[in-house]
Formats: sequence, C-alpha cells, structure tokens
Amino acid sequence: MLTRITIISLIALVLPTQIYAQESGNTMAESEPNKLTLLSVARQSSDTAGELTSEVTKFNTQNPSIAKKKLKTLLNEISFFSADFSQKVVDEEANVIQQGQGHLVVSKPNLFRWQTNEPEETLIVSDGKTLWSFDPFIDQASAYTIDASIANTPILLLSSNDEKLWENYSVTQANPDTFLIHANDNNSRIKTLELNFNTQEKTQNSKLKLSGFSLLDSTGQLSVFKLTDFDRDTRPESALFNFILPEGVDLDDQR
Repeated sequence: MLTRITIISLIALVLPTQIYAQESGNTMAESEPNKLTLLSVARQSSDTAGELTSEVTKFNTQNPSIAKKKLKTLLNEISFFSADFSQKVVDEEANVIQQGQGHLVVSKPNLFRWQTNEPEETLIVSDGKTLWSFDPFIDQASAYTIDASIANTPILLLSSNDEKLWENYSVTQANPDTFLIHANDNNSRIKTLELNFNTQEKTQNSKLKLSGFSLLDSTGQLSVFKLTDFDRDTRPESALFNFILPEGVDLDDQR
C-alpha cells in the first residue's frame, strides 16, 4: 500500500511532499554516502536528544565548541549555491521506504528554494521573511515565519547568517568531511542534521562544496540527500525566491 507524507510533517523537515513509500524491500548499499554515521546512531539510540548526542560524540574528533566554529567557518565560504538532489528515506533497518529528486537553491541571508520534480512536483520557498510551502496535489499553500522555521529546522542554517540561531544547536565532527548538528531542544522533530563536504578532495584551485546531507528525525527515520551539479559560481536570480499564490489555491497562513 502506498503512503503519502503530509505537508504538515514535511515542513518540519523541509522535505518535499508527495513522496511515496516503496515496498520492494530494497536496502541501501554499505557504500552509500551519508549513511554510516547517522544510521548507526539511529539504530543504537533512543529518541532523546541527550542520548543521541552522546552516541554521536563517540565519533567526535574535536570538542563541540571547536567543531561548531570550524563548521561555521566552512559555511561562511558559501554565500549561495544551487544543486540537484536525489533523496532516499530509510528506516532503522536501512530499508529504503521513500525516494525522490529535485533542485535546491540557497542564497544568504534566508533565501531558499526547494523544488521536488519526482515523483510529484512540490515547492518550498523562503523569501527572507516567509517560508512558503505549495502542494499542487491538494491545491494548498502554507505560510510560516522564517524566524520560527529556522529555529526548528537546522537545514535552513545553510541560508542564515544569524549567530543567535546557532544557540539552538550543538555541533560535533565525525571526520574531516562530516559535521553533525544536534538540536538542543528535546522536543525537536529533527534530532540531527549531518552535513558532508568535499574538504579531502578539495585542491588549491577548487572550491568548497557541499556533497550531501542527512536528516535524522525523532522517529529514527533517516532522510539521505546526495547533491550533484553543485554550483556556487552562478548567483541565483532573485525571482527564484518569490512566491506568488496561484489562483484558486487555498492559503493556510501560520504567520
């Protein structure tokens, strides 16, 4: 039976709606990038942020304050970027239960565009003040204040320069390319965000890139994203971050 992820639950994840479960029994290969750290933690930990952070810290090579400073320095190198993404959602047994793909555009401060192309088209846009979510399947759009969204959604730290927001999260480093951002709020839906960079592959003439990221939620479900065609040279057009409510679409205004 196919299951549909609702827009309400996905706003917390900043994930696309309309991604359907696959009951083929496929599992992620051991070589799949972004899986190893967070998935191993998901298997060993409860849903509490404290125990989750404790498990991840076993992989840590630096103390949290140094890791956070180093991560912020890396993110400050990237003012804007665009990339295609492929997504896999896996359960605690590494079974692939959902898949999707789309396009991501980020520009600081607080500009964000997340468009899913397959299996269904959906759109999440931040214009700097409001986070918009549009689900064509049900002809409904939702609006949220950007400050509240970033405070509860660590992936939006990619588009923010607000130092105060980092107070909501702690950071550990699993290896030179991998950082984990942990929510300090025990009630947070997103427990940990894993960011993967290309620091070890980077040469003197190449630029820092974000190669992928993963999200571990309070249910132990892991969403893994691989980025391709990463472009941090072409500044995104401002029109990409404007959302115009389509005619006939209902608006759920949560601002």
